[in-house]
Amino acid sequence: MSGRWHEDREDDGPPSGGPGTRTHAVALSYDETKDEVPRVVASGQGALAEKIMDLAFANGIKVRQDADLVKLLSLVEVGEEIPVEALIAVAEILSYVYRANGRRIGDGAPG
Repeated sequence: MSGRWHEDREDDGPPSGGPGTRTHAVALSYDETKDEVPRVVASGQGALAEKIMDLAFANGIKVRQDADLVKLLSLVEVGEEIPVEALIAVAEILSYVYRANGRRIGDGAPG
């Protein structure tokens, strides 16, 4: 998941911010067999955020732009679970990602 605080962009390609654009990215991981809620596995701003997003795009990981959610999740330490305040938004994103990948939550197989 990533967010560009001062720029809108499409979700299907690498960021295209110009000079002075501040980028922050937060990556989440969720293993339904062992996690109760998603965890923050990477977080960064500027060049580090760009690397996080480049890795996501290069590996076919869906990226969702939501500046408000990124601001909230950027306060969470890497390795920690997401806060309760973010659960609904993250659940909607996970549902989108699972549908986009042809899977149903809970079965681990194509749907």
